Amino acid sequence: MQKIVVPEHIKGLIFDCDGTLVDSMPMHMKAWEYAITHFGAPWNHDFIFSQKGVPSTDIVELYNQEFLVSLDTNRVSDMKQEYFKRFYNETKVIQPVVDIVFRYNGILPMSVASGGSRENVHAQLDVVGLTKYFPIILTASDDIKPKPAPDLFLEAARLMNVPPHLCQVFEDGDLGLEAAEKAGMLATDVRGYEG
Repeated sequence: MQKIVVPEHIKGLIFDCDGTLVDSMPMHMKAWEYAITHFGAPWNHDFIFSQKGVPSTDIVELYNQEFLVSLDTNRVSDMKQEYFKRFYNETKVIQPVVDIVFRYNGILPMSVASGGSRENVHAQLDVVGLTKYFPIILTASDDIKPKPAPDLFLEAARLMNVPPHLCQVFEDGDLGLEAAEKAGMLATDVRGYEG
């Protein structure tokens, strides 16, 4: 399998978490299905999957609009979160991406910029032993405009003290890749490297 390349001019690395560093999307999908169907709404896997990187309450609002339902955004989001917690210990790394983390540890500054909640992101990184590699971890719990806005990535670059055009972003979601491009960063789609 082809290796992920970090060009020589890159001075900072920014990673999404879910679906990029850790293979947690199947667990998220299971939790979403549980929460949405619990409240009597029809389940649509493809729609939820397409919202990767979006904060959960925003996903519920979008789901309401798309499927003309009236789910309570906080109740559904909270139930999804509670159900998802059951699977923290099943978290596995996506090795080709984590290999980049190991290769550049101590060489380039690195950060995480995720659309997931602070609790989820930290718990998953803790389970797989990656937290120590990221002094900067930004999440949907921070007061920063979410992807596809570039704000999370721009803030990560600022905190790493690296100009945006010298940053490389690793992402598995279309909205995250769009955000990285808007930020003027090198956007690397890790889908296909899951191994």
